[in-house]
Amino acid sequence: MKPLIYCLLLLTLALSACSGKSETKRQRDDDGPKKRDSEKRDEEKRDPETATATASPAAATAEGCDPAISARVYNAERLAVLNPCLTATGTIAELDQNADGDTHMLLKLDAGQESLINKKNEKKKEGDLVVEVVCSAPVSEKKVGSICDGYTNAVHIPKVGDAVKVTGTFVNDSHNGWNEIHPASKIEPR
Repeated sequence: MKPLIYCLLLLTLALSACSGKSETKRQRDDDGPKKRDSEKRDEEKRDPETATATASPAAATAEGCDPAISARVYNAERLAVLNPCLTATGTIAELDQNADGDTHMLLKLDAGQESLINKKNEKKKEGDLVVEVVCSAPVSEKKVGSICDGYTNAVHIPKVGDAVKVTGTFVNDSHNGWNEIHPASKIEPR
């Protein structure tokens, strides 16, 4: 049942992004637990110490995101969507493969995109934005299940030091508290 609900949520976000409309508070309230996420973000807007980015920076875009990739996100319930499709630019500062099949990167953002990171990014990720490309490596963690079975992500994996433009879903990882582009739909050299 959860995968169906998640797919419906992704479809709603994709349609919302395509039409240029954002979710209304009433729609978020109808989603139960997501109401708490919305209230938390409203509270964070008032408290700059815990703020997360809610406004799209100049680099944001409504094009280039593939909602189908979101269906491959392991444990997606932990990710609160802040922007269904966003583009950020910067330099890859770190890269590794996770046991869940994702390629995990840190993006040192170009100037002017500081609103994309929060206190946890500053404290735990040296001010970098986390980027994850799902199903891009072998899965060795059993609890991931079959989410990547029969699928290999074609998103370009850069090297450390590459200057890139990353497009994907901008989220807050509630397990870690930092902001991420997860999943990345496109990574291009710039």
